[in-house]
Amino acid sequence: MGKLIWPEERVCATAVGVPEFAQADSNLCLDFHGDPSRARLVVFSDGNHHMALQEALGSFVGLYPGVGDIFYTTTPPRVAVEMLAAGRILVGNLGISAAPHVFISPPQILDRLVADGHMQAHRPFMRSRDNVFLVRKGNPRGILGIADLLRDGVRLFLSNPATETLSYRVYADSLRNMAQREGINLAFLEHAPNKNDPAKLVYGGLVHHREAPQALADERADVAMIYYHLALRYRRIFPELFDIVRIGNASAAEEHEACDPLNLVSQFNCGLIGDGGEWGPALLDHLMSKAVAEIYAKHGLTRAA
Repeated sequence: MGKLIWPEERVCATAVGVPEFAQADSNLCLDFHGDPSRARLVVFSDGNHHMALQEALGSFVGLYPGVGDIFYTTTPPRVAVEMLAAGRILVGNLGISAAPHVFISPPQILDRLVADGHMQAHRPFMRSRDNVFLVRKGNPRGILGIADLLRDGVRLFLSNPATETLSYRVYADSLRNMAQREGINLAFLEHAPNKNDPAKLVYGGLVHHREAPQALADERADVAMIYYHLALRYRRIFPELFDIVRIGNASAAEEHEACDPLNLVSQFNCGLIGDGGEWGPALLDHLMSKAVAEIYAKHGLTRAA
C-alpha cells in the first residue's frame, strides 16, 4: 500500500513562498511541529493525543496572536525527557535545539521532572477513555473480540515494551485483564520481548501512534490494540482504510464516557518548566479551560479528575 500520507499538523500556517521538503519513504518528520528558531512558546508533549493538542494550541494562537509560532513535540515521553535533559535532539541528520516552557506527559513522568528540579508542580489534564482494536476496512479477518487473537494467522500489533513502556503496559495489561475474565489464555503475551512469536505479535519500534496504522496498511499485522482516540483519528483521516472494533464491556457509542474497568486508561498531566517563560502560564490556563475540554472530547478523550 505504501506509506500513509498524513495530513498537515502545523499550528501556524506555512508562510507563502517558504519551501517545503518531505518524502514519505525517506525524509518525513511528523512529530516535531513548527519553527524552533522563531517560536516564542515551546511545548513538549507525549504523542498519542497529538490531534487534540494541535487544535488546542491553534485555539490558543487565535486568542493570543502575539505568541506567533509555537514549536511543539509529540514524541513518546522518554524522547521528550531526554531532549529536555540534553537541550537538543538529532532527527536523522538534523539537530534541533529547544527548551520547553510547558511539558505534557503521564504523571509519573512529570513526578521525575519535579524531583530533578525542572518543574515545581503539575496538574491533571486529560485521560483516555478505553482501548479498542483497529482493523483494516471491512475487517477482512473477522476479528470481533479477544478470543480471535488466538486464531491461526492473526497477528496483533502492540507498542514496544522497551521504548514505549507506559502505553505497552496499558494495552498488554488490559488484554490480560479482559482475557482472564473471559477464560482466555493469551500465552503469547508472556514471551520475552526478544523471543516473541512474530506470527502472533508484532511490536512497534518507537512511535506507535504512527506505526500501528502503517503496520495494518502494510499487512504486517491484522489488528492493533490502541487507545480509542487514536483509532478515532485514523478512521477520520483514513476512512477508506480502517475500522474500529470495540472490546470488553464497552458501549458502541463514540460519545460514551464509561470504560470497562478492566480496560485501562492513561492520564496526561501538564505543568510549567521553570517559570514557563512569557507565554507558558497563559497556555496552562488555556489547557484547563472548558473550550479545550470540548476540543479533547471531540477527539475521544476526557478531562482528568
